[in-house]
Amino acid sequence: MSVRKTPSSGSAADRSAAKRRIYEQFARIGKALGSATRLELLDLLSQGERSVEALAREASLEMASASQHLRALAAARLVETRREGQRIVYRIADPSVVALFHAVRAAAKAQLAELDSVAQAYLQREDDFEPIDQSELARRLRDGTVVLIDVRPPEEFAQGHIRGAINVPPGDVSAWAAKAPRKKEIVAYCRGPYCVYSMDAARTLRAKGLRVRALPDGVNEWGAAGRPVARTATHGGRS
Repeated sequence: MSVRKTPSSGSAADRSAAKRRIYEQFARIGKALGSATRLELLDLLSQGERSVEALAREASLEMASASQHLRALAAARLVETRREGQRIVYRIADPSVVALFHAVRAAAKAQLAELDSVAQAYLQREDDFEPIDQSELARRLRDGTVVLIDVRPPEEFAQGHIRGAINVPPGDVSAWAAKAPRKKEIVAYCRGPYCVYSMDAARTLRAKGLRVRALPDGVNEWGAAGRPVARTATHGGRS
């Protein structure tokens, strides 16, 4: 007759050391997030996968610096890579990473009073620009009473956008205004609440006599609320 062995509970010191190792694993994530540059790279990657070259250009980094930060994120398993020809393309490793970034952003907004003034200086929001919320936008998209423009770069739009949106990249906004419908209100959105593209587009369009509002949320926030997201490409990463 065999006797089943039960795991030894070990000494108190052993259990304390084991518990510490758990928190050390948590700390790997915290350490990887402890850089403004790495948080910006995660924000960019939350819009879709990208090559190192494209990330460096968008974040105004030298290639060597971008690669170093990306390796730190990869070491913490926050991002992963694939090869595309001679290039390395990075992507978010798991949807939980995007949720983690959003949680950090939400905690900063709730706890750091200075964030609002810093954001205002960057975004230069105007008091008479009335934002539109998701519920109203969803209703107006169903009714066909609004034109929704996504003012992110084409590779981000291709990897995920609000269903019904058309892509008007930042450099094309002024030219698009000449043919924009005049009888409907225009709503612009970009990467989320701290992206300047939608506010810049709104100012440009309003200066040309168009009725325009901005959606503070981006496609990730829209999708997280269970609303429909469309894709026009299997993957991106092209620069």
